[in-house]
Amino acid sequence: MAEKFSNVDDYIASFPEDVRTILQEVRRTIHNAIPGAGEQISYAIPAIMFEGHYLVYFAGWKHHVSLYPLPEADAALRHDLEPYVAAKGTLKFPLGKPIPYDLIARVVRALARQRGHDVTGA
Repeated sequence: MAEKFSNVDDYIASFPEDVRTILQEVRRTIHNAIPGAGEQISYAIPAIMFEGHYLVYFAGWKHHVSLYPLPEADAALRHDLEPYVAAKGTLKFPLGKPIPYDLIARVVRALARQRGHDVTGA
């Protein structure tokens, strides 16, 4: 991805329609999990900000969508994340399979709690 994007809308618009739909839903899922979060492009991918700090990044690729970083997780969340852990700090969700949006929301809430933010939800 050599392109420079000025905002998250431009980033998402650069993908084929089927991937755009998934990226929009990932974005919506994150914002629903953390109401009031902002967003910008950082490291050439979307970054979700909360209270002035980077919280989570997401990116589209040819065969998957990724979410960064991994939260500190309890045993149940670690177990649920296991099939998607691709590298230290990276979750990969294959485009050919259903995207676990509920799991993405749990990750985002865990990251927010880890940073001391009071968030609701499981």
